[in-house]
Amino acid sequence: MNHAQRRASPSSLALLRERRFAPFFWTQFCGALNDNALKVGFTSLVTYASSRFPGVDAKLAGFLIPALFVLPFVLFSATAGQLADKFDKAALTRFVKSFEIAVMGVAGAGLWCASAPLLYLATFLMGVHSTLFGPVKYAYLPQHLAEGELVGGNGLVETGTFVAILAGTIAGGLAAATQQGALVLAALCLLMAVAGRVAAARVPASPAPQPALRVNWNPASETWRNLAIARTDRTVWLGLLGISWLWFVGATFLSSFFSFAKDVLHADPDVVTVLLATFSLGICVGSMLCERLSRGRIEIGLVPLGSIGMSVFAIDLYFASHALPASAPLQSAGAFLHSAAHWRVLADLFLLAAFSGLYSVPLYALVQSRSPATHRARIMAANNILNALFMVAAALLAMALSAAGVGIPGLFLVTGLLNVAVAAWIYTLAPQFLLRFAAWALVHTCYRVRREGAERIPATGAAVLVCNHVSFVDAVVIMAESPRPVRFVMDHRIFRTPLAGWLFRAVKAIPVAPAHEDAALLERAYADCAAALAQGELVCIFPEGKLTRTGEMNAFRHGVTEILRRAPVPVVPMALRGLWGSVFSRDANARVPRWLRRGAASTLTLAVGEPLAPAQASPQRLQQIVQQLYGAQG
Repeated sequence: MNHAQRRASPSSLALLRERRFAPFFWTQFCGALNDNALKVGFTSLVTYASSRFPGVDAKLAGFLIPALFVLPFVLFSATAGQLADKFDKAALTRFVKSFEIAVMGVAGAGLWCASAPLLYLATFLMGVHSTLFGPVKYAYLPQHLAEGELVGGNGLVETGTFVAILAGTIAGGLAAATQQGALVLAALCLLMAVAGRVAAARVPASPAPQPALRVNWNPASETWRNLAIARTDRTVWLGLLGISWLWFVGATFLSSFFSFAKDVLHADPDVVTVLLATFSLGICVGSMLCERLSRGRIEIGLVPLGSIGMSVFAIDLYFASHALPASAPLQSAGAFLHSAAHWRVLADLFLLAAFSGLYSVPLYALVQSRSPATHRARIMAANNILNALFMVAAALLAMALSAAGVGIPGLFLVTGLLNVAVAAWIYTLAPQFLLRFAAWALVHTCYRVRREGAERIPATGAAVLVCNHVSFVDAVVIMAESPRPVRFVMDHRIFRTPLAGWLFRAVKAIPVAPAHEDAALLERAYADCAAALAQGELVCIFPEGKLTRTGEMNAFRHGVTEILRRAPVPVVPMALRGLWGSVFSRDANARVPRWLRRGAASTLTLAVGEPLAPAQASPQRLQQIVQQLYGAQG
């Protein structure tokens, strides 16, 4: 059986027991640990033990080390994406991990001799290693995981990456303390490189999607072509921009931790480990929480929630920093943790990171699922290029603000405010992100949602969704629970109301009117439905044409027949249960949702039936099926 057709695992943790995921996960883990152990160890040495590196400026090195690591992403990502599409990803993984062993040999010599040039070279080469592995990493997952496993799989990878960052940071802290610590770091890096190569040997075969691809070795023209490929799908492109912005925010915070600990918190290097441990734990919690909140789906509604939390806690970190003493002797991790003011700093970092996990995991899964298999690695290479450019921009912003006299807390404030502006810009371009969040928040605040047969909604391709019409929020519920965007056919009068009209125009709803009111609008609605279905979209219609006033279904009209006559596609019958009697219905005895009265969510059910062929989807047959799904009492 093809892995992409497997049923999603009940828990993403089960993937750690499967060969299709576990060897890849540990290969990635070892590489991420080495990346960060080398970078953080080198940065820590030049910051806190600069006497070992005569002639090296600590502040300049703090910016130069991440720049050297990022540079290969700009230079070689386009080539790496082509290689990942042309060759088996397992074979490429083994080559990259063998290269890593050689790089760690160079790094070990640099640590042994306290040679800054050798360590700069090793940092650059580890950037090359990560550049080559990046497209392989994110193109591998959708090749071996079902769509329902992508959120959990990405969450595990994000979790493992930040645990590896923490482990690398601890090793880097050891390197800053003593000469023996540097040797321990050198041995650990070499050991992890070998362990990664051993894990890579068990990565299963991952056939190349385009083995006949001719590699363009010109990085400039290929970079431009990769970005052009990524821009062909607007949702993918905006997803890549959203991911890259997160790298901007993450690079700003992570690269500032050493200066933040020393100059603002007045703490020794051990506190940097505390900060990174807190940040890593937050990412882990947020990434794993994604799977629970999205229930295995690619839930883009979590992206705005994540961006809101990132801004709130980045800005609060600025105020928390200003509540600290202006100067004090360097304190140990134990003394740092005894201060209540420092716990506010840690809480801000933890929550900032947790919301970053909620933000990033759905975006990665969205890009992977929407990218064509033949170009997926090159699109992920474009992602790496954008990430690198955004990280360079973050470094330039930090240097500019530092030159202007802005301290680290001010940098956090500026980043938080920029996050507000960037998020607003992205959600203006793609309102479906924000609307999905609003729908998800409304439905899951008021109701405990149960889905029956939701997997029957097609993951790809055109289909007409047919549902009973119980309440004013039926479309909002379906919007929140559908795995894909839906084009709703709505009464034209609703478009005249300010809020609802804006909402349904933003989701590209199709206005419709009875023939006796506006025959031209009716015909245009049928044409719009046919055009949407021809583009492979989902179209939802409420064939009753009006809300029920009694709780019983009204007769289905012939509108669905007219749509299918123009575009014969599968029809998916659905029914909503649990909304009749709520304040959103026309029940004379309507009540507020139970959670407002007793603190427990009312149950709402979306029941989905088996898809019907267009020839079988008469209004009478559809009403019979929807009635069975709805139940005699609703």
